[in-house]
Amino acid sequence: MAERGARLLLSLLCLTFLYPATTVSRHAEKGTAARPFSPFWFSVEPWDTLAVRGAPALLNCSAHSGDPASEPTAPQARVEWKKDGTFLSLAPDDGRRRVLPDGSLLISSVVHSKHNKPDEGTYQCVATIDSLGTIASRTARLTVAGMPRFSSQPAAASIRLGDSQVLACDVNPDLVPLARWEREREPLELSSRLVQLPNGALVVSNASEADAGLYRCMVENAGPAKTSEEAQLTILPETGEERQLEFLVEPLPVTKVVGASLLLPCVVTGYPTPYVRWMVGDKLVEESEGKLELVGGGSLLIYNLTEEDAGVYSCMADITNNTIEAKAELTVQVPPEFLKRPANIYAHESMDIMFQCEVTGSPAPTVKWVKNGDAVIPSDYFKIINEHNLQVLGLVKSDEGFYQCLAENDAGNMQSSAQLIILEHDVALPTPPPPSLTPDTTDHVTPGSRGVANPTGPTPSAPRDVVASLVSTRFIKLTWRPPAEPNGEDLTYSVYFNQEGTNRERILNTSRPGEMQVTIQNLMPDSKYKFRVVAHNKNGLGESSAVLKVATQGEVQVPGPAPNLQAVSTTPTSVTLSWDTPLTGNGDVLTYKVYFMEKGLDLEQDIDAGALSYTLMGLKKFTEYSIRVVAFNKHGPGVSTGDITVTTLSDVPSAPPQNLTVEVHNSKSIMVRWQPPPPGAQNGEITGYKIRYRKGTRKSEAAETTGGTQLFQLIDGLERGTEYTFRVSAITVNGSGPATEWSTAETFESDLDESRVPDIPSSLHVRPLVNSIVVSWTPPENQDMVVRGYTIGYGIGSPHAQTIKVDYKQRYYSIENLDPSSHYVITLKAFNNVGEGIPVYESAITRPQSVPDPTPMLPPVGVQASVLSHDTIKVTWADNSLPKNQKITDARYYTVRWKTNIPANTKLKTANTTNLSHMVMGLKPNTLYEFSVMVTKGRRTSTWSMTAQGTTFETIPSSSPKDVTVVSKELKPRTIIVNWQPPSEANGKITGYIIYYSTDVNAEVHDWVIEPVVGNRLTHQIQELTLDTTYYFKIQARNSKGMGPMSEAVHFRTPKTESSDKMANDQANLPVKPGSNQPPLDHGFGSSHGKPGITGSGDNHILVIVVIISVGAFTIIVVVVGAFLCTRRTTSHQKKKRAASKSSNSSHKYKGNSKDLKPPDLWIHHERLELKPIDKSPEPNPVMTDTPIPRTSQDINPVDPSLDNSLLQRRNSYRGHESEDSISALAGRRGMRPKMMMPFDTQPPQPVISAHPIHSLDNHHHHYHTGSLASPTRSYLHHHQGSAHLRPHACATPISYLDMVGSTESVRNTPSTEPLPPQAQPPCQAEHQHPEPEGSYQDSAATDDEPSASGSYCSAGQPPTAHVRPTHPLKSFAVPANPAAIFESPALPSMPLLTQTGPQLHSVKTASIGTLGRVRPPMSVTVPDVPETSKMLEDVDSSYEPDELTEEMAHLEDLMKDLNAITTA
Repeated sequence: MAERGARLLLSLLCLTFLYPATTVSRHAEKGTAARPFSPFWFSVEPWDTLAVRGAPALLNCSAHSGDPASEPTAPQARVEWKKDGTFLSLAPDDGRRRVLPDGSLLISSVVHSKHNKPDEGTYQCVATIDSLGTIASRTARLTVAGMPRFSSQPAAASIRLGDSQVLACDVNPDLVPLARWEREREPLELSSRLVQLPNGALVVSNASEADAGLYRCMVENAGPAKTSEEAQLTILPETGEERQLEFLVEPLPVTKVVGASLLLPCVVTGYPTPYVRWMVGDKLVEESEGKLELVGGGSLLIYNLTEEDAGVYSCMADITNNTIEAKAELTVQVPPEFLKRPANIYAHESMDIMFQCEVTGSPAPTVKWVKNGDAVIPSDYFKIINEHNLQVLGLVKSDEGFYQCLAENDAGNMQSSAQLIILEHDVALPTPPPPSLTPDTTDHVTPGSRGVANPTGPTPSAPRDVVASLVSTRFIKLTWRPPAEPNGEDLTYSVYFNQEGTNRERILNTSRPGEMQVTIQNLMPDSKYKFRVVAHNKNGLGESSAVLKVATQGEVQVPGPAPNLQAVSTTPTSVTLSWDTPLTGNGDVLTYKVYFMEKGLDLEQDIDAGALSYTLMGLKKFTEYSIRVVAFNKHGPGVSTGDITVTTLSDVPSAPPQNLTVEVHNSKSIMVRWQPPPPGAQNGEITGYKIRYRKGTRKSEAAETTGGTQLFQLIDGLERGTEYTFRVSAITVNGSGPATEWSTAETFESDLDESRVPDIPSSLHVRPLVNSIVVSWTPPENQDMVVRGYTIGYGIGSPHAQTIKVDYKQRYYSIENLDPSSHYVITLKAFNNVGEGIPVYESAITRPQSVPDPTPMLPPVGVQASVLSHDTIKVTWADNSLPKNQKITDARYYTVRWKTNIPANTKLKTANTTNLSHMVMGLKPNTLYEFSVMVTKGRRTSTWSMTAQGTTFETIPSSSPKDVTVVSKELKPRTIIVNWQPPSEANGKITGYIIYYSTDVNAEVHDWVIEPVVGNRLTHQIQELTLDTTYYFKIQARNSKGMGPMSEAVHFRTPKTESSDKMANDQANLPVKPGSNQPPLDHGFGSSHGKPGITGSGDNHILVIVVIISVGAFTIIVVVVGAFLCTRRTTSHQKKKRAASKSSNSSHKYKGNSKDLKPPDLWIHHERLELKPIDKSPEPNPVMTDTPIPRTSQDINPVDPSLDNSLLQRRNSYRGHESEDSISALAGRRGMRPKMMMPFDTQPPQPVISAHPIHSLDNHHHHYHTGSLASPTRSYLHHHQGSAHLRPHACATPISYLDMVGSTESVRNTPSTEPLPPQAQPPCQAEHQHPEPEGSYQDSAATDDEPSASGSYCSAGQPPTAHVRPTHPLKSFAVPANPAAIFESPALPSMPLLTQTGPQLHSVKTASIGTLGRVRPPMSVTVPDVPETSKMLEDVDSSYEPDELTEEMAHLEDLMKDLNAITTA
């Protein structure tokens, strides 16, 4: 017992351990194994069948599934049949139609009558396996042959030996393969001489005596054979008389399938036996064994047709003097063929998949998709992509099954299937894909989130903070934070989303591990969507986030396309249009615009239509037009309809045929030839021509009519030696058009002889030129011989080098392209059909090359340029050297030349023409062109005519905006600034730009966010962007004609975070925008700012203390230095006058002539002041004067706001006066400052001139020049040649240049013997700058120890700025002179002039001449030459006498009183 108990316990333990192991093993096996694809295909499919009434018909079909070798018990398919798209209900007792065991459909007895056709139609085999799905075969057409009927029967005929004849037998087209011929009631054996045509008729060619007999046609159907009537064919002997050439059977247009054989009939009769040849296009068809064969005397038999065999075939038959031609087009169709078949796909639920299907064929096949035997109807989740591929979005379990691609065209149809298997989420998608299971399908695994076979650990928790960071009309960008419990690394994420109201959820996976953002594209505008995010780790899917509901933005509410657009041609010049109201009008439709364009032209015209119909008038006759309609509402133009084409009705031709010629053929016939009317005057398809002719002066007319393609007609049966007149008119279906003028010809008295060759021409004359010889001759004296033409031979020393044949009517010929001064031998002989006659010889020496005739011709006059389009201009002119009718009868030609001045170096283009007009094409849009014409006649040419101008029309920009840059706005990380330049090929005035931006560079265009910008802006701000996000920007320009191409995408990534310090600065230094909800922050003293609990800022306190100490020290120094200078007295008043006189004399000596200068109007401390324009600063309170010394904000005095407003209102309009150019240029060359006029309020304000003392050694903008200490050099101001406009200009001021150079080097107070490097010179923003050579002159007031210095200024169109060290601080005022040149300037207020006393070099005081608001007479200010010294600084120890200082101050007070009197007058 104990032993049994132990065994039982051991067994229980084993079961306990084995059961969980088995369960885990099964679970693992279930999780890892993906269900394999099941082969399911058709081994046999039905094909088109011709059945006979009462006979059986069989449609084959056989379906298979699985591999019989590996799956012997594979389920059998259930086969059903569809007829015309509906399942056949085959009752068990229906013995006439049944499905055979292999799946084929057998119809034992086909029923077919006039009113009952139950069996004829389109059949399709459908196979189903319940556990797999359903597949459908290709479709097949069952056609039932009708009762034999003869629409035409053989008729008795006679045929001459060697000729051809046709016996008719027209039966039902479907019974032609069943027709055959009998002769004498015996089957007729067909051959290359006896041929049955495609319509059943019999051709007997090259007839012999054996071909005579009784012929009949038979049709053998299921019942008794039906025979036609018998016809007797009689063979006649050949008489040798000429018979007219004519077609018995002509080829007809035909369509065949590739691989088939074809007979193109062409049967011709006539005597002599005609020669028949075939052409395809312009290439002769040659017989080849097994491919091309001529049978039946001229019919073309083509075997195994290919696509290359398609084309227009011409059958041409020739007799001695006659040729006839018939044409027919062969179209070769190709059944559909698969370039790529759909592949089997594994997928998970919620994924998106795509079945690919590429087909080819001719005509292009249409593709339909079938799922489990039912047609796939396109919807939001089943979409046809690129016309062939099927996309399924948001898979659900019911989407499993077989999908088939059905391709069909006129030549046939095919199908290919693929299986979709949807796996559970815990089953991994197999990789790599298994091998192909059937020849018709391939396997494919859709990439995406992979299931995990056996999860062994925890999965991630839900992602946090899912938000929509960017919402547009058709896309939404989601961002989120990682899960709180990731439980692993390298997380990937899946976004599940669906439109509200639908249960089909879609999935979108992130592209790389760790990515926490995704953009969902192709959403519907103004729709609500639900989103949730799930994280994956190596253990599988984690928890889902909460559902986020987001609504896309609504699109601009413009109307949709107007449906049902129709066009009907009502008259030859009008078309009536009609359409319906747009289904999505988005408000009231205000108007419609009809766009129409003639086919072949690029110019689209438009016209407004207020209703739902419109009639276009004034169109061209029988012309094809392209038309579309656009609806407009209050938001603008809507979506355009598709283009429709319509052709106006035809009409009678509006012009006669051209180039009518009549040629006497013989004594009884005249050949009439012509050309069609001009294309624009045909007004329809020319169906024929009517030739009217009459004898002599008789009024009665005879008429003959030809076919539409025949451009000649031989009129025979005429009387000998009689005059006839002819005229021709063109015919359309509407009637005859106008006729040509009468043309006269007279028949010969007797027919000419052509039994021998013509006689020798009676004369030959040659006239040599430089590069040509003109040959003229007279015909042979014997006029009874037929002359068909003349042969001209020529060469250097031998007449056999070159040969030319000309018409018999020609009497002269010009041999061109000869060498000058060369000896040529020329021969001429007449020829006819018998041969060439006796030649006549002549020789000539071409003239030497000579200079052209110096006598010019008169140039063309009345040159006009008519603009036709954006790239075409028609140039017309008249020639006074021609007769009044302006008809050109000589060998003159005209040369048209044209160019545009933009760019300036554009080359001239020319073209030659022999007409009085020329069409110049290929021009640039919106460009002004100049045209001129000259005439050439022989060696004489005219001068160029007067020019005519024309500006081409605008067209859409052909290039995108360039130099697109994106920068972040300072202190605003959520705001960026986009800058760009206009397109290089704008093709018109740019009226606006559209900025597209998105976070996905591959998004569709309509998914990008757009920002419109007006056309005169080249920068734009975009605000409220998401931080740490990459944005892509594109720009598109538009003009009045439409939108240009987009620029390449430029990317920019916004900053990661918004710095708190930067934000605090932002709020403290920048005013709060109007409308902002943010309250202004008070950061003054006592305000709470910074850390909590701390008032004010320690740094601010220190700064205030430093500023107070600095100001106090500065004030004390100024007072001490001033007192010191006031106690100094030096030279007397007379000494001062003498020094001033010497300075003036040396200045005049340098200038050369004192008469050229006027006394200075105002010499305001010129050695220590600088004249500057007020900078056009965009700031609200611009500083009037800039100084080279950096100052704190406490040093800046407040400016009168009323003065600022006055200046701001008028600052931007001044452009200067051109009349001042010469004055400025002369002043620059002679080394003097130009006189500057200050206009008052009657003109927009000028730059306000401010005077600055020069003070610092650290100013790097001074120039230093080499000079002798004994005679130091003096510098003069440099001027820009040709620019004296007093306009505001961005020119470097001392402080701005010092900042720009960034140098800390200072100039020592020692004489300099080296010039400063060029880069140390002040930059001037001007297009061209030509520095004048510097001059020097002697100044008696200079001391030997003064270093050399020169003032420089910007000469790009603004007043000069003088920087010169003084020889004395108050030696610079003179009596003002009268104004020289007058122009108006802003009023000049008087201000106290503060001087610099003492050696305090960095103290700056300014004297400004401002602007007043009232009108005053102008006051001129002349800045004369400045004496240059050899040092930058004067000796600080020099002293001044008190008397001299007192006199100078009195002089200054008198001068300022004069200034006040002038300004207040």
